[in-house]
This record gives sequence, structure tokens and C-alpha cells, in this order.
Amino acid sequence: MRISTKGDYGIRALIELAHHYGEGRPIQSSEIAARQRIPESYLEQLLATLRRAGLIRSIRGPAGGHSLVRHPDEIRVSEVVQALEGRIMPIECLDDSSECSRSGGCAQREMWERVQQAILDVLEGTTIGELAAKDRQRAVRADRYVI
Repeated sequence: MRISTKGDYGIRALIELAHHYGEGRPIQSSEIAARQRIPESYLEQLLATLRRAGLIRSIRGPAGGHSLVRHPDEIRVSEVVQALEGRIMPIECLDDSSECSRSGGCAQREMWERVQQAILDVLEGTTIGELAAKDRQRAVRADRYVI
């Protein structure tokens, strides 16, 4: 399974919003785009999808912007990936609506189900809050200058 730039940029955008969670002000798209190095026009599309998925709220106008609907520790990465990428499936035959030419009787199916479950376990077990904390730690280490 390969996550596209949609999923990558969407997670980065939510990490940026997590850094500002609780400040009481929405964060503008231009600010998110600049800090996370995401093209702003593409970011706008992703934010619209994340808003429809119920992960963020958006306020229009000069004092507007975006903010998380829930605490960052309550937003699972699996929610974000599924909102932006669709169902997490390493192979098409795991889709309920897919017709397998072998009627699900191949030797591989169980293995692909385990792969799918392992991916889901990692994404379900990781929150935007955790990623934001790691991002802060990384930024602190990068800012240190040692002679």
C-alpha cells in the first residue's frame, strides 16, 4: 500500500493544527502551507475533504482559518488516511464489492488480510497528537547548535 501526497499532506496539515490546538484562534491556510511546505491550492482541497470528514472546522473571512474539531490525541491517523485515501487495502480482492476471479479461494488472501490488519493496527494506534509531539521534539533538536 502506498500513501499518496494527499495522505501525507493531510497528516502534515493536521499536525500543524495540533501545534495550535487550544490557542483559541483558527490557523489560516497560508500559514499551514508555509510551515508544512504544502502548495496552498492543493492544501485547500485537502482541508475541504477533512472538514467534510468531521476532523476540522473552518471559518471564513479575514480572521478565519481552520482548527481541529477534537483534541489531537483523539484523532487517529487511520481516520485521516481513510478520509483522504479511502479504504486501506493492500490488494483489491479484499474489497467486499470486488469480484475475485478465484472466488476468494486463493492461498494469498489470508496473508493480505493480515497485512491489512497490521497496517490498520499501526494507523489506529497512532494519533495526530503523538505525531505533533514527535514533530516538536524534532524541531527542538534541529534548532540546537553545538560547537
